[in-house]
Amino acid sequence: MSAVNEVRDSYDVAVVGAGPAGLTAATACAAAGLATVLFDEQPAPGGQIYRAITQTPVQRASILGNDYWYGARLVRDFQASRAQYVPGATVWSLSREREIGVSTGGAARLTQAKRVIIATGALERPFPIPGWTLPGVMTAGAGQILLKSGAMVPQGRTLLAGCGPLLWLLAWQYLNAGVKIDAILDTTARASRSAAWPHAPAFLFSPYFRKGLRLMLSVRRRTKVIAGVTGLRAEGNSRLQQVAYRTADGAEIRLPADTLLLHQGVVPNVNLAMSVGIEHRWDDDQLCWVPVVDGYGGTSVDGVAIAGDGAGIAGAWAAEERGKLAALAAIRALKPDTRQDILPDEANIRLALAKVERGRLFLDRYYQPAASFRIPRGDTIVCRCEEVTAQQIIDTVALGCTGPNQMKSFLRCGMGPCQGRLCGLTVTELMAQTRGVPPAEIGHYRLRPPVKPITLGELAALPKDEAAIKAVVRG
Repeated sequence: MSAVNEVRDSYDVAVVGAGPAGLTAATACAAAGLATVLFDEQPAPGGQIYRAITQTPVQRASILGNDYWYGARLVRDFQASRAQYVPGATVWSLSREREIGVSTGGAARLTQAKRVIIATGALERPFPIPGWTLPGVMTAGAGQILLKSGAMVPQGRTLLAGCGPLLWLLAWQYLNAGVKIDAILDTTARASRSAAWPHAPAFLFSPYFRKGLRLMLSVRRRTKVIAGVTGLRAEGNSRLQQVAYRTADGAEIRLPADTLLLHQGVVPNVNLAMSVGIEHRWDDDQLCWVPVVDGYGGTSVDGVAIAGDGAGIAGAWAAEERGKLAALAAIRALKPDTRQDILPDEANIRLALAKVERGRLFLDRYYQPAASFRIPRGDTIVCRCEEVTAQQIIDTVALGCTGPNQMKSFLRCGMGPCQGRLCGLTVTELMAQTRGVPPAEIGHYRLRPPVKPITLGELAALPKDEAAIKAVVRG
């Protein structure tokens, strides 16, 4: 790996994202002799799963667990490769001709690639409850970032609420770090549990079964878990002061709180993929938009593949194998005479992938968030950037607004700095419920570059005509 911030004019392969999929994809492509670059928005490789693994101040291995430290091997393999690593790189544009707009150090430029592998991973599903914008309320993922990157943990009265594997993992890591968790408010729906049980036998043979069971039992021994939570509100004046919730029998209870960490699963980070025009479909199990990909991550846009959780949530181990498959397709297309001993072993990859994906449907069904936590009502904020409420969206649908893109003209939903990452799914499901149609009929935001915020100065510095472009290319 050469950590050079100077972005070249062209590459054989450009990988976006340095999580498990991006790391394995870039490592394999570079090993085959392809000119490979890895663009990483973070200052060091690892993605979200292995974030800050080369820099974390959390040195006691037992706090973050063996699965976190496993990522060090992926990073070492990548660092030993000939791939170029560009940290602090914001990829804000990708064209169908595989021209990439990227900013580093406050300067933007364009580069070209013969193949692009999008490995942007996952982001947390919106959890729009009343009061979720109050200071003191954050997502579990944000809490984990602070722990991994800065050894920062919450002080005072701490509550975790929601459902999904990450919620239990963060609770386990916090307890290992000595954090006192006052309670975990488990919102896993009874209907979701019932829908999952037919798929339980397959999950028993998943490598996640024993790990997950041990982790949950460890957490339950060390803190209070309140199951059957059916309502949730964060309350306070200028910041969080208490959390109100309803129990399964309908009783309403309030707990004092200084910090509330929310989580109800993760979904693919699809903004860059959508902006280039890749075909997507609505997934009724994961309740989100997922790109349509083939067995190697190939998409409807020639030369652009998607690897890892960005192609559908399956976890870090699956992402690692998917990254190898995307690399294999790129190598075969660009350098078909590559020796077999250099290529990733496809048969072994397929076996490993099948093993870690076994029982995935059980997890998707079991942790499928209840509609009441996905589709808000009243004055609950949906679009945090533009402060648009659920009732405003419902009222706009009543005026004849049919989809998210028309909604932009009415309310500016999805036009803020996050470009719909925090509201897109909520808007689709809320409009679908209001109109009485499936989410697939509603559609999603039409994404256009820049998909990440960049300054006018960065844009102004780009070549403005053909002569200027040629001058840049000549260097």
